[in-house]
Amino acid sequence: MSDKPMNIADIRMDYMLAALDEETAGTDPIAFFSKWFKEAESARITEINAMTLATADAQNRPHARIVLLKGLDERGFVFFTNYDSAKGQHIAENPNVSLLFFWKELERQVRIDGRIEKVPGEESDIYFHSRPEGSRLGAWASPQSREIPHRNILELNYSKYEAEFSGVQIPRPAHWGGYIVIPERIEFWQGRSSRMHDRILFKRNGAAWHRSRLAP
Repeated sequence: MSDKPMNIADIRMDYMLAALDEETAGTDPIAFFSKWFKEAESARITEINAMTLATADAQNRPHARIVLLKGLDERGFVFFTNYDSAKGQHIAENPNVSLLFFWKELERQVRIDGRIEKVPGEESDIYFHSRPEGSRLGAWASPQSREIPHRNILELNYSKYEAEFSGVQIPRPAHWGGYIVIPERIEFWQGRSSRMHDRILFKRNGAAWHRSRLAP
């Protein structure tokens, strides 16, 4: 066994699982995303709904983090969070965002660019009340993204709201709810051998989608 440190530049793999053509992608990117999502589910990929959310603040500085997809329909991609968090502040300043899914086991990624807006309160209520009790209390207890002097603050807050809402339905905090990313561009990437990857791009054109192929 060698103790020689690994050269990061030498890390590589060849992608050979599948191909992607225009006929397979079809004409509806939301439907095709749903197909790929089901295939990822069948492959038993863990956290298949984990996606990178990229936002930009008022100074156009980018920020990225992982969030979880919790809804998908013809409108777009839905997730839930604290509206007062750093991401919520960025969204309020600049509604243009990107999402990225990467399913390495299938050698696939999907990039989504679009505009983001809040979902109706009723939709946020339905999802909030479907969450485990601990998660509902956590939404109250955590001042997300704010500096705190120590972790005990969280534990104290949690105990406070646990007592306050004992025996009653925990209401959804006004600062917590859903966002929907309304896509304007969706790109499907399938890894291919020798870095000759397949890239199919859909761009929204009014109510329709324009499909094209990109060089890798």
